[in-house]
Amino acid sequence: MALGPLIVQSDRTVLLEVAHPDANDARHELAIFAELERAPEHVHTYRITRLGLWNARAAGHTADEMLETLNKYAKFPVPDSVAYDLRETVDRYGKLVIDRDDEGLVIHSDDEAIIRQIATNKKVAPMLEAPIHGGYRVQDWARGSLKQQLVKLGWPAEDLAGYTPGTPHEIDLNEDGWSLREYQRDAVNNFFEGGSGVVVLPCGAGKTIVGAGAMAAADTNTLILVTNTVSARQWRAELLRRTSLTEDEIGEYSGDTKEVKPVTIATYQILTAKRKGEYAHLSLLNALDWGLIVYDEVHLLPAPVFKLTADLQARRRLGLTATLVREDGRESDVFSLIGPKRFDAPWKEIEAQGFISPAECFEIRVDLPYETRMEYASAADEDRYRIAATAEAKLEVMRHIVEKHREERILIIGQYLDQIDQVAEELGVPKLTGQTPNAEREELYEAFRNGDAPILVVSKVANFSVDLPDASVAIQISGSYGSRQEEAQRLGRLLRPSSTGVSASFYTIVSRETVDQDFAQNRQRFLAEQGYAYSILDAESLTAAV
Repeated sequence: MALGPLIVQSDRTVLLEVAHPDANDARHELAIFAELERAPEHVHTYRITRLGLWNARAAGHTADEMLETLNKYAKFPVPDSVAYDLRETVDRYGKLVIDRDDEGLVIHSDDEAIIRQIATNKKVAPMLEAPIHGGYRVQDWARGSLKQQLVKLGWPAEDLAGYTPGTPHEIDLNEDGWSLREYQRDAVNNFFEGGSGVVVLPCGAGKTIVGAGAMAAADTNTLILVTNTVSARQWRAELLRRTSLTEDEIGEYSGDTKEVKPVTIATYQILTAKRKGEYAHLSLLNALDWGLIVYDEVHLLPAPVFKLTADLQARRRLGLTATLVREDGRESDVFSLIGPKRFDAPWKEIEAQGFISPAECFEIRVDLPYETRMEYASAADEDRYRIAATAEAKLEVMRHIVEKHREERILIIGQYLDQIDQVAEELGVPKLTGQTPNAEREELYEAFRNGDAPILVVSKVANFSVDLPDASVAIQISGSYGSRQEEAQRLGRLLRPSSTGVSASFYTIVSRETVDQDFAQNRQRFLAEQGYAYSILDAESLTAAV
């Protein structure tokens, strides 16, 4: 056996030796079915989970392929228990099938013991009706809830019950001077072959185009759910540019506008808005006979929308995201209710094809002055992160980075409004926060794109679905408590190919020996998982190192 970079352990953890010459190849293949847990400098730790294996299986990867990856790169023989458990777990996917006959929904299996096991479960039994050969009839309302419970029991069902076609509405791609990239076409095809599910692509790789391709394949009334109004308007502009749809066919349903048209773009906020304790806009979900529902940034899907989605299982559902990681741990609900992963393409593969920009990532560690260290040490736990994240010591480093990249387009990203205000005032540049009106936001984005405002200070509102293709530098001065999904979005702001061809630089400024540094290690996991080099530098060595 070759002395590879992986050590596979009997507890389903896998250690990756980062300095090994085959480490990058091993990481890319391992990430298909294993989740990165820790990413220090020399050895990264992955864990093989049930959900990761089931998502990989649903995306078309077999147990043999996964074991081949482990065996090919393992330094020592793969434990027999891991190989056995991996095969058994992968084989559980699809042992139960939800289907439809002339009388309605049914669930069945070739294994009588599995059927008996689920039928006697206290939470599953109320969803079942009369027994049939090899299974049971299923209550019409229970399709989504049943899938949720079956995942918890360890028997994820394959849903072959089909979908309503919705009201037909012709949608064609307007491929004038462009065409779907091969991976985008594969993503659309895999989605339709699977029925419903999630497409995982890096920011800048054209997830909106995949959505448009799915709409053109479906030719039906479509509801698109997005994170905010700016995103809604960017979706609208992209659909007008890329498809045969006209302005009269696309409606916006948000806090500003309430339009329902054959293609309607709605925000998550409006769907979860309550009036007198009840969701006031749920009627939108059945306002038209939708044949396709698109969930943009599905990793941010608010918890209440999961419950609503459980009732939408007869409608085809497409989730789009750069990462399946959810900070609330509800990845299994995405799997059950939106659908399993149908397609993914690693960031580095698409980068190698020239469709997204290469990126270098730096963590710059600064020392807190004595007075701030004492304030930090005596503060309550809930106040320490803010003290560390907003330390004045970060500003000198930020100014140095801005000067170094003064010919490029720079985003400065922060979590706290007073910090954002201070930075914008010191640099004399515009700022954009949640308090900025939508019209002004769009003006600022446009000024950034055309070079009139080459430096923009932004809050987390700029994390999602913002098209800033010429941003080549991001300076993160504070973030959301180590959120990996946030790191994905912030790095993604830089990955859209720039017209200048400049490689992207992603800086995170961190206060040393504080919770700020602890949280940065969590965010670093995401970058390491995607194969990006992550250099850790002292503030004093910044000039020489970068």
